[in-house]
Formats: sequence, C-alpha cells, structure tokens
Amino acid sequence: MISLKEGDKAPAFSSTDQNGNKISLSDFKGKKVVLYFYPEDDTETCTIQACNLRDNYALLKKEGFVVLGVSPNDEKSHKKFETKFDLPFTLVVDPDHKIINKYGVWGEKQMFGNKYMGLHRTTFVMDEKGIIRKIFLKPRSKQHAEEIVKAWKGLK
Repeated sequence: MISLKEGDKAPAFSSTDQNGNKISLSDFKGKKVVLYFYPEDDTETCTIQACNLRDNYALLKKEGFVVLGVSPNDEKSHKKFETKFDLPFTLVVDPDHKIINKYGVWGEKQMFGNKYMGLHRTTFVMDEKGIIRKIFLKPRSKQHAEEIVKAWKGLK
C-alpha cells in the first residue's frame, strides 16, 4: 500500500498516453500536477470522477494544474474513454503496474464481503518541484476538482 507521504518527492515514471505518445513525469517539471489513479476506464465511479475533472478543467488550468489520469487500461481503452466523454487531459497507460506499484496504490480491496486485489482510487497533487503536497486517499468523485483547488489554497 501507499508508503509515500506529503512532502516526499514524487516517483519518476515514463509510459505512453492514450494517443501512443511517450510521456514522463519529468515532462511537467515546473508545473503543478494532479496525478490521479483510477481502477478502470468507463466504469461508473471512474467516469463520474473523470467528468468532474473535465467539467472543472478550466478552473484547474487557471490554477496552474496539469491533470494526468493513470489506470491499468491500455491505449485503445483510454482512447475510447477519452473520446466517449470528451476528456481534455492525458490518460497514462500502465497495464504492467509499474507506475501503480511505484505509487503504492495497488492492494487488497473488499466488495460485498469478498476480498480481492485492485487499484485504490488515489490522487497525488505535486508542486512545481515535483514534491507531493497533498494525497487524497478517498477522492470525492463528484467534487474532486473542487477539493483539489480548496486543499491547494489551504497549503499556502
């Protein structure tokens, strides 16, 4: 599970996005980054969260944030999700769980009394120097963008 703490340097990563372009965390040096991990494209709660970030994207950009979504899905699934919901931000491909494991968001979950391994919905907000300033262990999917901006303003 998550061993990263607020104040830690964000682990570096490289992968591809929904368009097959190479992407690295270092590409965003000097920018504030919202790195949100979600279990699966086009599922109910993941869609609610993505659409909240989409609907408030102008606010996030105005506050200087870049938004990156990460899930175990592949490029084709991410592209379909992006297109279906008109998502304006980057979706990072991580089917081999390299990024997911670096950030410690894979672990035991429970649903209807059944235990299983899965991705824990988690958001890391980083400053311009790549330092994790805020971790949301249980993001409020319907108000996620608002809680990010409010928390950031409370850090100053």
